Amino acid sequence: MDLRQGQAPHDGRPSWQRRLRRFGYAPGKDAPAGDVRDRLVPPYAQPSPRLWRVLGASPVLAERLTRWSGWGGPLLVTLVAGLTRFWNLGSPRAVIFDETYYAKDAWALVHRGFEVSWDQYGKNANDMVLRQHGGLAVPTDPSYVVHPPVGKYVIGLGELLFGFDPFGWRFMTALLGTLSVLLLCRIGRRMFRSTFLGCLAGALMAVDGLHFVMSRTALLDGVLMFFVVAAFGALVVDRDRARERLAAALPAGPDGRVRPDASVADAFRFGLRPWRWTAGVLLGLAVGTKWNGLYVLAAFCVLTVLWDVGTRKVAGARHPYLAVLKYDTGAAFVATIPVALVVYVASWTGWILSPADGTGGYYRDWAATDGRGGTWSFLPDWLRSLWHYEHEVYKFHVGLDQPHTYQSNPWSWIVLGRPVSYFYESPGPGTDGCPADAGEKCAREVLAIGTPLLWWAACFAIAYVLWRWAFRRDWRAGAIACGIAAGYLPWFLYQERTIFLFYAVVFLPFLCLAVAMMTGAVIGPPRSSDTRRVIGATAAGVLVLLIAWNFIYFWPLYTGTAIPMDSWRSRMWLDTWV
Repeated sequence: MDLRQGQAPHDGRPSWQRRLRRFGYAPGKDAPAGDVRDRLVPPYAQPSPRLWRVLGASPVLAERLTRWSGWGGPLLVTLVAGLTRFWNLGSPRAVIFDETYYAKDAWALVHRGFEVSWDQYGKNANDMVLRQHGGLAVPTDPSYVVHPPVGKYVIGLGELLFGFDPFGWRFMTALLGTLSVLLLCRIGRRMFRSTFLGCLAGALMAVDGLHFVMSRTALLDGVLMFFVVAAFGALVVDRDRARERLAAALPAGPDGRVRPDASVADAFRFGLRPWRWTAGVLLGLAVGTKWNGLYVLAAFCVLTVLWDVGTRKVAGARHPYLAVLKYDTGAAFVATIPVALVVYVASWTGWILSPADGTGGYYRDWAATDGRGGTWSFLPDWLRSLWHYEHEVYKFHVGLDQPHTYQSNPWSWIVLGRPVSYFYESPGPGTDGCPADAGEKCAREVLAIGTPLLWWAACFAIAYVLWRWAFRRDWRAGAIACGIAAGYLPWFLYQERTIFLFYAVVFLPFLCLAVAMMTGAVIGPPRSSDTRRVIGATAAGVLVLLIAWNFIYFWPLYTGTAIPMDSWRSRMWLDTWV
């Protein structure tokens, strides 16, 4: 007889199942206790029957709603994200912040195959672009640029579809920003085995100010973020597919249970893994957008190999590291590094095919002029010229220390120490949306800053996932920590360089996953007492509602809406935001 008060009798499940219960995991009814398939491929959490009874849904309707919610919930969150991002996308009708580079570079790329100098139009180039809607002749002189072309081709696609104006050059970043919300919902659902927590992660990113502003501005970092989160999602799917194959290969005992089997786990071959190759392509596109994608590429390569180790270990491998080294590491390398390299080089096709007589891309003629002769002269001229170009770009990046008003140290990013003002005007009363009775000039600003309460909550969420990974060996926490580290920590190597808060948008999706995971822990596992669940759900609900309110409160600063100066000052919570 179990004399422990208020506790369920020991049900014979292994400790890993009892630990996972704390975070909403419940073993499938059809899986025998101790079945290793449950560890390799955990089932998705199902809504409580009590919920459907309260809502008055029949069992048939409840089953359909549960089945449809896997896509219906993420699509609903994505719809909200899309409506807010595309609303009045062409405003401000101006070339804001670094759009002055990327919008024009994108237009040149899709017309000439390489970036050009717009100096012939002088200081009024941006005004002429806005007035002529694409009727401006594209210059022919090449320009020296320091970022690869993929992100600019993406922006240029929107310009080809909708014109050389603010809506056109912001269209693709808004589309990718919206799709990234859908991806995060689905990734979170797959990782947490919970549609609710997956949709929560996507909803948090949908109401983040930095993601919102970057989705409505033609800069490269939002494009990079999309490729990073898409590559991460592909690797998460690959992990599930690999574990499903190994689970299917394990023999079942007379009682129907599947137990760990060393002979299978140590020698199993996963075969073709198309999702890993997809991740390689996406990571190549990430590096082809901005070079800091290289750190993400390296981190994700290590992550996916460690996932294979964990997969074989759960299946009973006696020597999981040796088995992964023998059967998986080579395939993982080929599917990522060489694939990413090929994609990166292919992204320079327009530059490579441009003339090498001085009328093509910048440095395209280097091998035939300054670079003639030498040890590597047996290589194609385009390859040597491209290598020289890359070397010069590297020297530029590591030596960039020109002061900027809005530069910030990465230590301050996570607490939003110094946001970046993309656009600012002071319209008078009765003009540009400023109320006629304002009494003084208004402020009209586009400020690249995250939703403060979300980012400050993320500080605690980072500590939580690090604890969860270090002491519970939860792979989800480790994966989230890896994504944050890959996008954040490398910038600490360049603290003297001119860098900005908006670079943090690359690891923002992982911050949202961390907050969602922490929120799930606050709510508590499904089998907790009613009191525990009510308290947890109330606390989590208050946090999410405060974050949503915070986004609405800062909406004028995200959209360039004119507000009275006093209202603008009330939103400057920190002195460093001005």
